[in-house]
Amino acid sequence: MKKGIHPDNYRPVVFKDMSNGDMFLSRSTCKSNDTVEFEGETYPLVKIEISSTSHPFYTGKSKLVDTAGRVDKFMSRYGKASKK
Repeated sequence: MKKGIHPDNYRPVVFKDMSNGDMFLSRSTCKSNDTVEFEGETYPLVKIEISSTSHPFYTGKSKLVDTAGRVDKFMSRYGKASKK
């Protein structure tokens, strides 16, 4: 890595996925007041809502949205309403 191109606070940080508890170590400039013990060392902790370990696209558990079925359901309920 080139010297002097990164900010002074560019350091190893642990990111914790709050939806499933998985943690991974990366480098970041994110500010954090929390710390965590990870692989025998103490690092700053950044809590995130979703990561690649819990996102439906990466896990293969994505739901197929049936828009045609929704339109048919809407039309069956409200399509017969008379127009005034």
